[in-house]
Amino acid sequence: MELLWLIPAFPFAGFVLLVLAADRLSRKWIPLIGAGSVGISAILSVYIVSLFILTRPGEAYCLKLWTWMQISGFSPPVSLYLDELSAVMMIVVAVVSFLIHVYSAEFMAEEEGYSRFFAYMNLFVGFMLTLVLAENLLLLYLGWEGVGLCSYLLIGFWYKDRKNVLAANKAFIVTRVGDAAMAIGLLLLFTQLGSLDIQEMMRRASHDWRPGSPVAVASAALLLGGAVGKSAQLPLQVWLPDAMAGPTPVSALIHAATMVTAGVYLIARTYLLFTIAPAVQSLVAAIGAATLLIAGFSALTQWDIKRVLAYSTISQIGYMFLALGVGAWVAAVFHFMTHAFFKALLFLGAGVVIQGLGEEHDMYKMGGLRTQLPLTFWTFLIGAASLSALPFVTAGFYSKDLILFFSWSSGKGSPWLWAAGLMGSLITGIYAFRMVFLTFFGKAKGTIGKRPGMSIKIPLIILAVLSVIGGFLQMPDETGPALFSDFMHGALPAVATISVSSAAQEIRFACAMAAPLIGILLAWVFFLGKPAAVRSLVESRAGEILRRFWFSGWGFDLMYDVFFLRTFLRIARVNAGDFMDIAFQGPAVLSRILNAVLVPTQSGKIRWYAAGITLGAVVMMWIVLLV
Repeated sequence: MELLWLIPAFPFAGFVLLVLAADRLSRKWIPLIGAGSVGISAILSVYIVSLFILTRPGEAYCLKLWTWMQISGFSPPVSLYLDELSAVMMIVVAVVSFLIHVYSAEFMAEEEGYSRFFAYMNLFVGFMLTLVLAENLLLLYLGWEGVGLCSYLLIGFWYKDRKNVLAANKAFIVTRVGDAAMAIGLLLLFTQLGSLDIQEMMRRASHDWRPGSPVAVASAALLLGGAVGKSAQLPLQVWLPDAMAGPTPVSALIHAATMVTAGVYLIARTYLLFTIAPAVQSLVAAIGAATLLIAGFSALTQWDIKRVLAYSTISQIGYMFLALGVGAWVAAVFHFMTHAFFKALLFLGAGVVIQGLGEEHDMYKMGGLRTQLPLTFWTFLIGAASLSALPFVTAGFYSKDLILFFSWSSGKGSPWLWAAGLMGSLITGIYAFRMVFLTFFGKAKGTIGKRPGMSIKIPLIILAVLSVIGGFLQMPDETGPALFSDFMHGALPAVATISVSSAAQEIRFACAMAAPLIGILLAWVFFLGKPAAVRSLVESRAGEILRRFWFSGWGFDLMYDVFFLRTFLRIARVNAGDFMDIAFQGPAVLSRILNAVLVPTQSGKIRWYAAGITLGAVVMMWIVLLV
């Protein structure tokens, strides 16, 4: 377990090597270093987690590396913390990131900036592993800001295209809003509790703060602000769909197991703060329920296959927030794990289709690809089925069913939250299989020009298998063992449930099974059976208005542009020439005046230079003697 520090160290080492030796490395060595360093981290993760399960069941492990700084009694250490929560996060991040790196070796092989791409990816993984293993909130915040920086670099990887730069800027700026709230929250926690060590901070908070106290509510709300920014939840979800400007492996990395789940991890890691701020915890559930519905409806109207998956990510993280808000901490983490498998699979499968069709993103220009790309079709179908929560045979069903169960039966749940989750499950089935039917069924509208090799096929197969078997770790009580929750209860508390009749439970379970099946059936009717019915509906006046509204992401971008961006720019223009600018312009004006005075002294005549040096020496001696 003393090797724990090597898990984030290897991706960082790969980054340094790729940066320093980029010009001297051949293209075959670049992916070996990039993917190899992350692969070593993945192997170490599996080994250390296995050792942790065997030797320290229910007991956390802390590895202190060094003291970061010492300022007036504040001496935060650089130390890593391994418990059941960080173990799950670490192994999922490392393994899924490695598979994406392997995929990228072939997918990005012909791209300019091959070494730069892997350097950014390695840096991203290193910061994400730092985030999930950090013992204190200061080190966590370092990883938090690190993944934000890397997301900016990766989304804008093709920086010669202006729209990619704008998308990177948007992601960076919007997430800054949440990050600023989180930074203020950390300052508040330190000033009130005197520690940023996560476990010690929660102990002090439970002892010093009464439930619902203003300082507890403020602290939890500020951390929630950071979480909604990174995890693209309402009202800061607008950056994620535009982040599709980056390469497809970047989309898979950011949207599957890393950055967008950082907010989920933050809330789960500091769960005690939210339990003593019940109003904020209820807000988490409300944000999750609203987000999963809003993003789901938007996904129904997108024509770009990657933007469908982007809105799907927002929606699925909404499910995780819903689980956190009702106190189902383990269910949220379980859905994080299954989501990492099937969402990475879907993005990578979409990348094969896009690249094979010459960078075509429009699903309406695809079709009939199941015969041209059979492996991609079957793996994509498995990913879509898991996303839709197809009953019993997919991992997504077990994790989503667990969330739906607790959204009703938890003491903090309600029928309204359950209904929102159930409606979201129906919508997910429609938009997920809309992707499948438009892309792989019907008449072929294009011919595949580039077919995937083994370094693309192998990650697809592995992720497809995980998207099926991953759910068997947490079976419903009546069908099998609950291994995942038994393991996680060492780090996260069990859910406080209310008594529900067996009849109600059976009805709830039947609805959870029926919703995705109905959604899949509707997708088949609308997009294969009777597509003319959808066209007539969309072409109606009300249908077109609704479609445009959902397609635009419910108008959030326009609202921010009108009420914030334009207003700020207008005030800035009015304020451009105020008297305060004199304080900033004064030094510049003085410098120009002094420059004009000194320029004539540069005559090129040596005797004048000698006289000046002599005069200066005399003046300096005079000053020394007088003083």
